[in-house]
Amino acid sequence: MKNGKHILVTGGAGFIGAHLAERLLQDGKTVVVIDDFSTGSRENLATVKTNPRLRILESKISDCAELPQLAAEAEFIFHLAATVGVELVVKSALHVLEASFNETQILLRAAEKKITPLLLTSTSEVYGKSAKPEFSEDDDLLIGPPGQSRWSYACSKLTDEFLALAYAREKNLPVVIARLFNTVGPRQTGRYGMVLPRFIAAARAGEPLRVFGDGAQSRCFCLVHDVVESLVRLQHCENARGEIFNIGGTEEVSILELAKLVVGTLGSKSEIELIPYDQAYSPGFDDMRRRKPLVEKLERFVQFHPRTTLRDIIRLTAGLSLGR
Repeated sequence: MKNGKHILVTGGAGFIGAHLAERLLQDGKTVVVIDDFSTGSRENLATVKTNPRLRILESKISDCAELPQLAAEAEFIFHLAATVGVELVVKSALHVLEASFNETQILLRAAEKKITPLLLTSTSEVYGKSAKPEFSEDDDLLIGPPGQSRWSYACSKLTDEFLALAYAREKNLPVVIARLFNTVGPRQTGRYGMVLPRFIAAARAGEPLRVFGDGAQSRCFCLVHDVVESLVRLQHCENARGEIFNIGGTEEVSILELAKLVVGTLGSKSEIELIPYDQAYSPGFDDMRRRKPLVEKLERFVQFHPRTTLRDIIRLTAGLSLGR
């Protein structure tokens, strides 16, 4: 790889990070990925691993000796490194809290040296237990009690947001924050409890689709390619710096109805089972009943918002043709 400007992607071997790295390479960019492979996989980068404009560093951000130079010489930094999946968060709250703040702080310090623009991916989890039918970036946030480890991820990402925006205000670091809602698509694994790939795998195997709780909780799903398009557009939008953006689909569906749609789309004979939360996770598990984003701000700034329909998202995630 020749010396010169590159784009640094932390967590670039993860599901979303790998799709982003592929897109940046397609756009002719030079990409450096930092990933400790705790949840990411080299298989996610299999289609681009021989690209001479891609460099992969297996390391935590905090252990990467080259980080100061990589951040200083970068054209832009995408910070996607994070713990993924509610299941993993519930079981590893200490790791989530310690790793998130520490790694993000080290990266922001490195970026600040040469004022390298940075996009931090946050999460819809920060909206917490709010009962609003739709979430706006300016909404007050209602996080659950500290006795429930389920909320540790939301708190860790919210702390990252506060930290990044403090760097923007006090250090003039160009920062964009993207709150991602449920992102799905090809190559996503159900290994950490991700609901759609978990449903698809069960339907293909003829096994029951396990729906947690009463199934009436609703979500909006977004195709990973639409998320990546949004991230790239935000990268190039200077007016977006210092701002927070929701990125997600707006077609709301209950988890029980999602299970039925997967069974129907795949022509499966699988049954659907309701599993109480205390059996799926832990006693007293707290969940959000609805999670729908308002995305008008994203469209206003970058003239784009995710539009792929839920049926198409299911087919693409399952590796099926759209049939058109």
